[in-house]
Amino acid sequence: MCILIADDDPVVRDVVRRYLERDGHTVRETVDGATTTAALAEEGDAVELAVLDVMMPAPDGIEICRAIRSGPRPDTPIILLTALGDEDDRVLGLEAGADDYVTKPFSPRELALRVASVLRRAQPVRENGHQVLRDGPIEVRPAARLTLVDGEPVDLTPRELDLLVFLLRHPGEVFSREELLARVWGWDFGDLSTVTVHIKRLRAKLGDRHRIDTVWGRGYAWGRTDSGGNHA
Repeated sequence: MCILIADDDPVVRDVVRRYLERDGHTVRETVDGATTTAALAEEGDAVELAVLDVMMPAPDGIEICRAIRSGPRPDTPIILLTALGDEDDRVLGLEAGADDYVTKPFSPRELALRVASVLRRAQPVRENGHQVLRDGPIEVRPAARLTLVDGEPVDLTPRELDLLVFLLRHPGEVFSREELLARVWGWDFGDLSTVTVHIKRLRAKLGDRHRIDTVWGRGYAWGRTDSGGNHA
């Protein structure tokens, strides 16, 4: 298994590679969209996480992200590298299915910590009794990282699954975006649009079966329509 680093800047690749190798990871480097696409086609099953530069030569990181999410391994964790201040790129990346993003210039150690966090959330976890969470037609098996809607599997990214599990475990409770960022992502600070985009993606994937309510002025809740919530 390896971590794929796709960036056209050799300095970025070298620094990131050294930090990740220091943490015990095997690293595969690619320099643009074409070599990244080829690497994923050749050894996609061996890629446990992809770090993609949004601005690398075409296809860019967002296009590659979309291709992974629609490909044979849609649950591959993805971290995007974006330019500082390019909020549109960050939102587009999250909507395309990225699990996380780091803005340039960045601390290599921060990226290494983000990699560890995303990988930890992507791994199957052992839980007492292999708990199954159900709400109507929605069934989630956290230990197996499996989500079913009307008995059919739904492909969720690790972050989307974590968010759904958290909401199902706290039905009727209202959480602000700041609280969700802290309790689901484990971040003390960050771009609140990360939460907004993941809520939007989760609603889209669950379709009319979702019960994620917007409680205006307060945040989000699972199944709280009796208190002014809205599914939109």
